[in-house]
Amino acid sequence: MNWSEEQRELAKKYGTLEDIPVEERRYKCFTCHHVVDERPCPNCGEVHLQIMCPLDHCHCSHNIIETIEYCPLCGQPVCPECGSHDVSRVSRVTGYLADVAGWNQGKQQELKDRARYDVA
Repeated sequence: MNWSEEQRELAKKYGTLEDIPVEERRYKCFTCHHVVDERPCPNCGEVHLQIMCPLDHCHCSHNIIETIEYCPLCGQPVCPECGSHDVSRVSRVTGYLADVAGWNQGKQQELKDRARYDVA
């Protein structure tokens, strides 16, 4: 991912999402699918909101991509083409494709650490 200079500065400014001051935070509501500035969600009243990574700037228009990258600030997977954090990772396990969201942390870290090669 070719992060912009502004994005690199944000990643240096905040070590983790919890380091972002409350007044600068934005939240993702997975109930009504809005990005909001306050808790609870003013649209649906949901109180369990996820802090939105400031590097997550768009919705990905790509359907399937071969590679995945990780956000330098929050460590979550991102689309390598546009930087969107709204991605689902799928991996082949014992011959079947499966969403990796249900994997434990150790297995997800193993996936993150895998070396990838291009056969040319």
